[in-house]
Amino acid sequence: QVQLVESGGGLVQAGGSLRLSCTTSGRTFYSYMLGWFRQAPGKERDFVAGINYSGDKINYADSVKGRFTISRDNAKNAVYLQMNSLKPEDTAVYYCGAMSGPGNTERDRVRYWGQGTQVTVSS
Repeated sequence: QVQLVESGGGLVQAGGSLRLSCTTSGRTFYSYMLGWFRQAPGKERDFVAGINYSGDKINYADSVKGRFTISRDNAKNAVYLQMNSLKPEDTAVYYCGAMSGPGNTERDRVRYWGQGTQVTVSS
């Protein structure tokens, strides 16, 4: 069993920055690729960024490349998402997910979800 708890969301003006954190518990932390996803009202939950245990495999959604950075601190069982140059279209609930096994998409591979943290970007 893996539990994930997100924090760091809030209200920010366009062009601003936020740093999201996700702390995890569970002895099998190393088994999972960790990722960030987001869901805007009325839309599907979309992949944002993912990172493997060693940190040498990272991928991003095209919409956030060059603006967001995912990182991982295995000593703290945590994953972070640094979000810069935020845009109103980044407004969503952001979720941390622990991925393993096969799946057609990153979302299909999520085995555990956090409860989410709201990010609101005003124009």
